[in-house]
Amino acid sequence: MPTALITGITGQDGSYLAELLLSKGYEVVGVARRSSTVTNERIEHLLDNITVVQGDLQDQGSLLALLEEYDPTEIYNLAAQSFVPTSWSQPALTGDVTALGVTRILEAIRFVNPKIRFYQASSSEMFGKVVEVPQKETTPFYPRSPYGVAKLYGHWITVNYRESFNMFATSGILFNHESPRRGLEFVTRKITDGVARIKLGMQKELRLGNLEARRDWGFAGDYVEAMWLMLQQDLSDNFVVGTGETHSVREFCEIAFGHLGLDYNEYVIQDERFYRPAEVDLLISDPSKARSVLGWEPAFNFKDLVTKMVEADMERLSSKVR
Repeated sequence: MPTALITGITGQDGSYLAELLLSKGYEVVGVARRSSTVTNERIEHLLDNITVVQGDLQDQGSLLALLEEYDPTEIYNLAAQSFVPTSWSQPALTGDVTALGVTRILEAIRFVNPKIRFYQASSSEMFGKVVEVPQKETTPFYPRSPYGVAKLYGHWITVNYRESFNMFATSGILFNHESPRRGLEFVTRKITDGVARIKLGMQKELRLGNLEARRDWGFAGDYVEAMWLMLQQDLSDNFVVGTGETHSVREFCEIAFGHLGLDYNEYVIQDERFYRPAEVDLLISDPSKARSVLGWEPAFNFKDLVTKMVEADMERLSSKVR
């Protein structure tokens, strides 16, 4: 039975990846930072079948100890300070965790067992002010936030360790992927939660930032399968993962509100407080390499994703107003 270690197991991607690996017969060890408040909501249903341990990307010693104790076959690094707006207010923390944290894991692998297969969660935010449309593995990077810059460091240090030490170190450049498990601070979940609250009479308006920003949105449950497939290849590499389609925040609102019989124009207010200091206007993937090499295809389309999230928030919130 192979053992997989997942950093950031309590997040959206960590929970879906843990489910996938359990279904494939893995022993799953999840790493979470120590906190006085337990945040296991997304993995509550998995706790009898996985091991959750304390570890911190800011602490080299804890990572070395985890690798020595659990001897993983694969490591999936999903942990990060992942909320882009926060990266402007906490840029140094974002760099220490999201960038240098990757180096600490790679160093732990190099010292404990260089044969461990490593997956780094890179991000489409590294493309930022895009210089090519659509974006593929060879597209030059131009990050537009401290988060994007930190992710870019994590991406290149992964490539560097692959080439310098002949390690199996793969980077998945994932475009936006959402689900009902997405954090409420992210715009997609803010919209689906907001429209449900408006429908149920719990709030009257929804304030958002730039409605014209365009993203390549997919379902997180589809994307974790691509992560796993990357570590099953003969050679490690970089892979762009996305749907190959782009949609605006406005389109997301239109589908979400329309699904509940509402007109978003009557409720959505653009608020300058939610604009980024440096906006990323357009992201769209060219996932042809992932499709041809990994044999990966997304199962959910954009409309299905939005309606799935709206229905989940309606179900969750309806129980609170009964």
